[in-house]
Amino acid sequence: MTTIYFVRHAEPDYSNHDDFFRPLTDKGLKDRIKVTNYLLDKKIDIVLSSPYVRAVDTVADFAKNAGLNIETIDDFRERKIDSIWIEDFKGFCKKQWSDFNYKLTDGETLNEVQKRNIKALEEVLEKYNNKNIVIGSHGTALSTIVNYYDNSFSYENFEAIVGVMPWVVKFIFEDKKCISIEEIDMI
Repeated sequence: MTTIYFVRHAEPDYSNHDDFFRPLTDKGLKDRIKVTNYLLDKKIDIVLSSPYVRAVDTVADFAKNAGLNIETIDDFRERKIDSIWIEDFKGFCKKQWSDFNYKLTDGETLNEVQKRNIKALEEVLEKYNNKNIVIGSHGTALSTIVNYYDNSFSYENFEAIVGVMPWVVKFIFEDKKCISIEEIDMI
């Protein structure tokens, strides 16, 4: 059995519109301690993350306390919306969840995000079979992973977690077959 704890990042500073370098807020830095406290007794073997600063920083406190390094994997990055900041995020998300092939000019579809993340996940499952793994992630990327294994996860579920940061989802796999998905309450 392989257990993977996907950790959606803590609260980011949205005043920074650079998706890659967007840091955590002071609240986000404090809230990542909840993640650390939850994970410390889980016998984690490996810590992986999206390369985005907010995802790495959310799992960094845990990794430090557990004496583990963080390996970044580019394909676990968040969806690219477009090259410009969009104001109607909710409307955009609703449209993408109703059509997994919808995207803006310079962005990604949810279908593309899901395929990229699942490919990376399957490589992790192959490389780290029977390990306990933490992966620093993002709301949309993680939601598409949940949707891949449970297609009842829809826009309404996504909308319910938009403000939930950090958000932890525990997956259990037998080889590459997902046998369990559990949302963990960090409150």
